[in-house]
Amino acid sequence: MLYPRNKEARLSLELFKSPTSEYRGTPFWAWNCKIDRTKIADQVKYFKEMGMGGYHIHCRIGLDIEYLSDAFMDLVKTAHKAAKENDMLCWLYDEDRWPSGSAGGYVTKNIENRARFLIFSPKEYREGEAPKNAHRSLLGKYEVMLKDGCLEKYRKLAEKDVPKKDAKLWWAYIEIAGDNPWFNNQAYVNTLDPNAIKEFINITHERYYQVLGEEFGKTIPAIFTDEPQFTHKECLGYADEEKDIKLPFTDDFEATFAITYGESLLEHLPELFWELPESKVSATRYRYHDHLSERFASAFADTVGNWCKAHNIMLTGHLMEEPTLYSQTRALGDAMRSYRSFQLPGIDMLCDWREFSTAKQAQSVSHQYGCPGVISELYGVTNWDFDFRGHKLQGDWQAALGVTVRVHHLTWMSMEGEAKRDYPASIGYQSPWYKEYPLIENHFSRLNTALTRGKAKVRVGVIHPIESYWLHWGPEEQTFEKRAELETNFRNIINWLLFGLIDFDFISEALLPSVSKVEESEHFKVGEMEYEVVLVPACETLRSSTVERLEAFRKAGGKVIFVGEVATYIDAKKSTRAIKLAEGSEKIFFAKSSILKAIRDYRDVEIKKENGSAASNLFYQMREDGKNRWLFICHVNKMNNPDIARAETINIAIWGGWKPTVFDSMSGQSYPYKAKVSKNQTIIEYQFSEHDSLLLYLEPSELDTYPDDRIQCEDKSKEMILKGPVAVTLSEPNVLLLDMAEYSFDGGEWQAKEEILRIDNLFRKQLGYPLRMEALAQPWVNPDNKAPEHTISLRFTIMSDIEVNNPCLALENAEGIEIIVNNVKIPSQATEWYVDKCINKVPIPSLPKGKSEIVLRIPFGNKTNAEWCYLLGDFGVKVAGSHTRIIEPVRNLYFGDWTQQGLPFYGGNVTYHCDIVTEDCNCKVEVPQFRNPILSLSLDGEEKGKIAFAPYRLELGKVNAGKHILEITAFGNRVNTFGAVHNCNHTVEWFGPDAWRTTGNSWAYEYQVKPTGILIGPRVGMIL
Repeated sequence: MLYPRNKEARLSLELFKSPTSEYRGTPFWAWNCKIDRTKIADQVKYFKEMGMGGYHIHCRIGLDIEYLSDAFMDLVKTAHKAAKENDMLCWLYDEDRWPSGSAGGYVTKNIENRARFLIFSPKEYREGEAPKNAHRSLLGKYEVMLKDGCLEKYRKLAEKDVPKKDAKLWWAYIEIAGDNPWFNNQAYVNTLDPNAIKEFINITHERYYQVLGEEFGKTIPAIFTDEPQFTHKECLGYADEEKDIKLPFTDDFEATFAITYGESLLEHLPELFWELPESKVSATRYRYHDHLSERFASAFADTVGNWCKAHNIMLTGHLMEEPTLYSQTRALGDAMRSYRSFQLPGIDMLCDWREFSTAKQAQSVSHQYGCPGVISELYGVTNWDFDFRGHKLQGDWQAALGVTVRVHHLTWMSMEGEAKRDYPASIGYQSPWYKEYPLIENHFSRLNTALTRGKAKVRVGVIHPIESYWLHWGPEEQTFEKRAELETNFRNIINWLLFGLIDFDFISEALLPSVSKVEESEHFKVGEMEYEVVLVPACETLRSSTVERLEAFRKAGGKVIFVGEVATYIDAKKSTRAIKLAEGSEKIFFAKSSILKAIRDYRDVEIKKENGSAASNLFYQMREDGKNRWLFICHVNKMNNPDIARAETINIAIWGGWKPTVFDSMSGQSYPYKAKVSKNQTIIEYQFSEHDSLLLYLEPSELDTYPDDRIQCEDKSKEMILKGPVAVTLSEPNVLLLDMAEYSFDGGEWQAKEEILRIDNLFRKQLGYPLRMEALAQPWVNPDNKAPEHTISLRFTIMSDIEVNNPCLALENAEGIEIIVNNVKIPSQATEWYVDKCINKVPIPSLPKGKSEIVLRIPFGNKTNAEWCYLLGDFGVKVAGSHTRIIEPVRNLYFGDWTQQGLPFYGGNVTYHCDIVTEDCNCKVEVPQFRNPILSLSLDGEEKGKIAFAPYRLELGKVNAGKHILEITAFGNRVNTFGAVHNCNHTVEWFGPDAWRTTGNSWAYEYQVKPTGILIGPRVGMIL
């Protein structure tokens, strides 16, 4: 069990205040370089400082030690030992990069294990011929006749059949995936073949079990699988277009399809691509999608999950493309079906998106199968400047939707080369705020001590509509509108229920027969859950097994509500059975008000704003813990304006009589809270700011009121607004980014100034090397370490208004680079490091006022990375478009964007030293606008606390009259130092490697720095 202390009768305040490792986050730890024991020891120490409970050993781009080798496994054992010694958990990961299944290419060296797919083509290929891959063989030849864009006639031709003159000929082939550098010059695995997945287990899971099996289920709780999928489905754009279409398939698919459905798929294959006339539904199309979903779930999830269960370790992780009906259909079939074999189902949340469907699907299966929680890979692709507000808000709404294990994406072992663009930020020591992270981690770990106890109280079940979507996987021109309607309905019912504060679980029709009996009961039982009402949301087809259970439930007095149109198909065959069921049930319009009114009697919580309207930006989770309950309420969407904080008073109505206690997850304290009971409702008035959340412990009580014994008084007050300039100190040297240089290849003529990543790829093209923006095989695959045979020279021109004393040059792999400063060769001997231990600091001579030149001669080979460099020192920097200039050092700042005041590329912390004069008072500080992850405040040298969340205020306590020094440390981020400073497409959300290599109008040589610092004057309040 992941949470053994949950067996205790009551949550101890000691555990709540200081949660143990299993309740804490466990980041992806990117093994992306040449690893050694020292790196492991150092970073485990950093994880501990950040408040983490463990880590996932995750191979990423740059791994330079043979995957799963003895040397690799020795380092895994070292990492596990370090976790154990620090009372942390070591989580495993089952692949070299992702998606899971090929074991770094070892599995798919055998062609029998490679992915297969079906190609439906208007072109006849010679046997074995394939445009991209090496293996293609014929499945069948078809004549197809369309009328008005629909499939009028078709037939599979025998070898001697003569096609009709007016028929169009199509050919079906099965193709085997070819080599791909991303899979280390092999291919992706056949996720429809259990034998291929067994080989994956033999190579990967058995290897880990051999080395660490005694700790499975103890200090090693789970193994993470990442983005398994099948070949993505395609469809025609127009019915009459002629192009190759790809669908997932495998060698024995035709045989198992025939056994399952008693018909040949290949005989009816054209129905997968074209619509039938008169809007008829194709049962063959439906069956293909269903069978494919089952083949995928049984081959991958069941095979791996059963092995994990037998070896006392949980299967966790997430699937590919979980959120929408379209994405699931295309890559998985349906997501919930595969979760059945995950002992800890999971999700992936990138770009700070709000994918409630993804979380709800996983949470529902977790509830129904009695799993200990849900895991989430979160914070990925959010960039360096994603702040603590984002970390808390994203984590909060996921906690409300059942996430109990947070897998932070990403902590890099190294920033060397391409690794620094591997979906930043690094949630680790490279970020200057990492020691402040316990503020976030303690909050979520405390939440988990409560939200993993007992059982979720969910009264509403919703039939998942994915199978109706399958009916419309045809040409875009004919099916797009219907598919869009189904997506909108799917999204709306989720949003209406969740924001309407009606918790619910999805019910998977595919899983239902295995977790639910046909029985006449007033509760609709699905595994561990019992629902009092079931919504059927505009499904066109239902399974007979689903209708059978709904009929029995309805007969026993259970409530079934048909929302919108009633299904006219059962198992994709025309039927009136659902219509008859609906006649004895409740039928309502597909509208928010209709749905919320119909299920009002199944509500447990209602929250109103001060003006009486319903709350519109809150989620909740309620859990039964014996006779008591936990209630968690949080905000969901980001503030419209992050700078204008507006607290609101809300009225929380909880059905029943309860005595509430606040468990403050930010402080670890608990205290009773004022409430009153009226008409069998407990009413609580609470003031909520935009980043707040609330955890209540509810104990049954028959009292009418519960007093609040906290002292709340505010007398006469004064306010002063601080104005600049104020003295500041920097936590690290200022930086001039050196990313633009003149360049020369192999001693040739100097070329005009260009950005260095572009220069690197220009040279790679010239030499025939793979471009760094393309998928590359891992370094361990190519152990050739011969000396580079070429040289790339970079010449930087630096203009300065001052003499720069004792500067340093920060660059990677300094010892192998010839450094020439103003025509003087400099010893390339590193003394320290900058930001990451792979970035060396080399002292260079002082730079004179005026113009200076720095020349780098870099030995260049296939594995060389030409990277940006950094001039460090005590100076300021001015940016004008694409031009930079060194100016006087920064000693003072006005409140405002510090990138405009000499710190355009600076990514460290800045402390503002503010002189204030107060009366005898209780003092508070408000910092309304800042662009920093977090602020830390001290008064007269004594630390007072942090500001990270609305309402951006901190109580300093009692202050004597007189002069004081208020110090505000604004923690930095690396967005202007290592970020995509030439990407001028400001709508970009996806900050992966290509964000640094934009082209056309998305590229600018002018620096695109982001505002940073305390943007307006802080306010000091004095309560007299």
